Amino acid sequence: MPETVLVTGGSGYVAGWCVVELLRRGYRVRTTVRGHGKERAVGEAVATQVDAADAAAERLEFAIADLTADRGWDAAVEGVDHVLHIASPLGNAVSDDSAAMIAPARDGTLRVLRAATAAGVRRVVMTSAANTASPSSYAEEGVTDETLWTDPEDPALIPYRRSKTLAERAAWDFMATYDGPTQLTTVLPGAVFGPILATSTIGSVGIVQRMLSGALRGVPRIGLEIVDVRDLADIHIRAMTSPQAAGERFLATGEFTWMLDMAHALREGLGEQGRQVSTRRIPDVAVRLAARFRDPSLREITPALGRRNRHSTAKAHRVLGWRPRPARETVIDCGRSLLAHGAV
Repeated sequence: MPETVLVTGGSGYVAGWCVVELLRRGYRVRTTVRGHGKERAVGEAVATQVDAADAAAERLEFAIADLTADRGWDAAVEGVDHVLHIASPLGNAVSDDSAAMIAPARDGTLRVLRAATAAGVRRVVMTSAANTASPSSYAEEGVTDETLWTDPEDPALIPYRRSKTLAERAAWDFMATYDGPTQLTTVLPGAVFGPILATSTIGSVGIVQRMLSGALRGVPRIGLEIVDVRDLADIHIRAMTSPQAAGERFLATGEFTWMLDMAHALREGLGEQGRQVSTRRIPDVAVRLAARFRDPSLREITPALGRRNRHSTAKAHRVLGWRPRPARETVIDCGRSLLAHGAV
């Protein structure tokens, strides 16, 4: 019998691709959704990449569980060999109330770990974020690795970064008091782009969608470490299966790319279909003024204007043999997928 892997949050962008890749590699997959209404949508999205009959009828099943409640998690992990904990509770990324994001992220992670350790799951691979291994503020530049932890007490830290840092910290603190067979590994991705499975869950790909539609009438001076969602699914599985990965953190960032370079890649790679992509650079001062007076959602990016904070993935290369594809390829594939799904 093939091993069974629980993937939390199957309706999400990254989780959906992890489900696809696990099925391709012959695993049985159980994925959590928050309600029965999402099962069909997840199955249809996965079927675009995996044979529908095989995936839906034989090796893909669903469990109803919500990170904000205890109910359902014991049943979700029953008979499971591994857990990919990818789901993250929804929150307001620009809220001034950090607690509104921290509590759901931290408590949801602990619910999954308690259920997994009680069931004797062999390994939990948790999706964290590269910004949990970054200088606390953006004042410093350079290359960091997994040995660095973001300081969650930095008053300049936005709620999203604080919540991700505290959620991962809570996971490691929990495992430090646990004495049993279950192992923990964390994966710390950068900016996730690539093909979509469905228009209902596009995650961070919304940036490329706005660029292609012309809604983004200029590009800020922001640099992203772009990782392809397919490569991110791959490193989760490598982290799940490698004996050397137990108890380790792995950065899963890709090539550092300015948003202006993304815009040029879309225009050049998509030809006429990329004609609405703006290559006009928005001055930093204009972004800061807009964040202050017109669009609070921009507050999240203003500290990063012009910064080149980067992360080393040498550990993932050395221990897991992981190699991400070039950012340009990811961005163009992302654009093509959005167009093919009619999302633009």
